[in-house]
Amino acid sequence: MSSKKKTIAGVTRRHGIAAAPALTGRTKIVILAAVSLAVAAAIAIIAISVAQSTVNRAATAPEGGTAVVRANSHVLGEAADGKVTLVEFLDFECEACGALYPHVEQLREDYAGRITFVTRYFPLPGHQNSKPAAIAAEAAAAQGEFEQMYRMMFETQPQWGERQETQAAIFRGFAEEIGLDMTEFDAAVADPATLDRVLVDFNDGVALGIQSTPTFFLNGEMMTITSIDDFRAQIDAALAE
Repeated sequence: MSSKKKTIAGVTRRHGIAAAPALTGRTKIVILAAVSLAVAAAIAIIAISVAQSTVNRAATAPEGGTAVVRANSHVLGEAADGKVTLVEFLDFECEACGALYPHVEQLREDYAGRITFVTRYFPLPGHQNSKPAAIAAEAAAAQGEFEQMYRMMFETQPQWGERQETQAAIFRGFAEEIGLDMTEFDAAVADPATLDRVLVDFNDGVALGIQSTPTFFLNGEMMTITSIDDFRAQIDAALAE
């Protein structure tokens, strides 16, 4: 953002200026205190601006890929020619994501080998268990079982979604059902790096302007979808180009 720099020009007559009254010691102290507070406030504002700038740079300049797809993004099906890529930013607790899940699965089946499907996390702050669910999915991914956990989350969403208390024990049960090494799973869930991996996706999504889930990108462009037929039509158009 650009800001206009305001300047104030003061004009003083060279003659006829009355002498200013002498300042008392108490007045000097008050003025010095006011100046000190002003300087401290200015320093604080500069520090905040620098911190925000650092955060913005981190969100908009990801490493290992573009902001839409990273090298370590989870791929649920890959096109042979790499021509068309569909990326979904999702929240496992989001009811809309859950409602669209069967349609996305059908798209994966119908366009298998023709489209690269990529899934990224975007846990909404208003959902108590969306972030723990993403952490559990990422912990499963560490053992090569992201897709299994991804399916489990959506297929059981009505059982644990919209709860105010943690559902971590249920997610751990999913890991056991899938057959994961539970020592490794627990360690991955507790590892701050796992949460950091989830937040990388979330921060990229924020930088891309995502405000709700699910949000899809087709070949790097955010989609506006009016219906399932429209969804397919846009994919078909991308394949035809």
